[in-house]
Amino acid sequence: MKVLQVAAEVFPLVKTGGLADVVGALPQALAAVGADVRLLLPGLPAILAGIETPSLVCELGPMFGAGRVRLLRGMLAPALPVYVVDAPYLYDRPGNPYLAADGAEWADNLQRFALLGWVAAHVAAGELDPGWQPDVLHAHDWHAALACAYVAARPVRSVATVFTVHNLAFHGLFSPTDFFLLGLPSRFMAPSALEFHGQFSFIKAGLKFASRITTVSPTYAQEIRTPELGSGLDGVIRARGNHVSGILNGVDPEVWSPASDAQIAAHFSAADLGGKAQCKAALQQALGLTVDAGAPLFTIVSRLTSQKGLDLVLDALPDLLHQGAQFAVQGSGDAVLEHAFRQAMAQHPGRVAVRLGYDENFAHQMIAGADAMLVPSRFEPCGLTQLYALRYGTVPVVRRVGGLADTVVDASDDHLRQDRATGFVFGPATADALGRAMQRAVVAFRQPTLWQQLMRRGMAQNFSWEPVAQQYLALYHEAVVTL
Repeated sequence: MKVLQVAAEVFPLVKTGGLADVVGALPQALAAVGADVRLLLPGLPAILAGIETPSLVCELGPMFGAGRVRLLRGMLAPALPVYVVDAPYLYDRPGNPYLAADGAEWADNLQRFALLGWVAAHVAAGELDPGWQPDVLHAHDWHAALACAYVAARPVRSVATVFTVHNLAFHGLFSPTDFFLLGLPSRFMAPSALEFHGQFSFIKAGLKFASRITTVSPTYAQEIRTPELGSGLDGVIRARGNHVSGILNGVDPEVWSPASDAQIAAHFSAADLGGKAQCKAALQQALGLTVDAGAPLFTIVSRLTSQKGLDLVLDALPDLLHQGAQFAVQGSGDAVLEHAFRQAMAQHPGRVAVRLGYDENFAHQMIAGADAMLVPSRFEPCGLTQLYALRYGTVPVVRRVGGLADTVVDASDDHLRQDRATGFVFGPATADALGRAMQRAVVAFRQPTLWQQLMRRGMAQNFSWEPVAQQYLALYHEAVVTL
């Protein structure tokens, strides 16, 4: 099975969230189970710098506003072939893949990601690199979704397409006056295709035209069929019926392992938890918190947005601190949330710590050193933070939604008796519900035998990529057979 994976970011070269982790791990996992996988990425500066032995595949000339476009091929360590769209006018700029340094979207994002989709479709057709043609084109999120429309626009469809929704909240919406820039037939600017409430939507290209659609957890695949979480596209998704499914993300054990992680203060395992206390003390010291083994330390590593339920945390924080707990957050995002967390730190020195911005290495220290990890999201397609937390014996406190519901087993009396519990799960998106879950966690923390039971059961969970890759392979075969 030959598979072309298409995305805008990849760990460790460019990362804004969980998408990069998935794109960094899934192709490698697919290759490990026998697939012939290649990855297609935009030529962002960090990607061009990180690809080994790049060589020219073809010159594409001027297109999508760029005077010169080339397709390169190289290797992403350890052994993944990668195509890179080299278009300096569109990609050689500071900021992240989608936003300028001031937080504003790049004005030419339409052209930047239309080019990515156009190249993907033509690689998939065997036209740009005749020596290799995939059976399946797998596009990730709205940035790559237009590839599915370009494939569908061809008179003869020669490749199956799979589209993965990592977060339906981001559509990739653009003005209808710019539709001509895509080079698609005019019939695609219709409600039955890309049109969306007077604009056109990149993500709708994947939802309408992909052979199969996946989300990154089974529960999220059901939630996006509803008006509450369908972001206005629930009708489109329901219409696809059983062509929409959920496959839970995995965790790369080479990157996330407390027994070998070079970023943390001490190594530990489920059999020997001793190093966990050293990691906690080192984290407290690094954050300026009072070094106190007896204070339960709750942490968050997240984008600071309303989606992540962080306003609920702020409302519930005084009660948590009153119970003798400590709290730390790392992330950036909404200016109001950033300011509110800074105020909380100023009001509670030694008890609350805030690190604005994202530091991948320190995220490992936050996860390894915490006692509990908060993920109180209003919606969460999969969530990787709680999976990393489980690996490190850090007990998750999560809302019963999306992938959080699929991966954390609540510490109810029954689940504790059955030794199935791995964390604390709450329902309503309210500060009261979150507060009660955190209080349960504090009470459990005061019982060392019970807390270690939760830690060890969480560390025993298997979220490896191998079974995930097998599920994707089965889906690819299904899509190819029904092409």
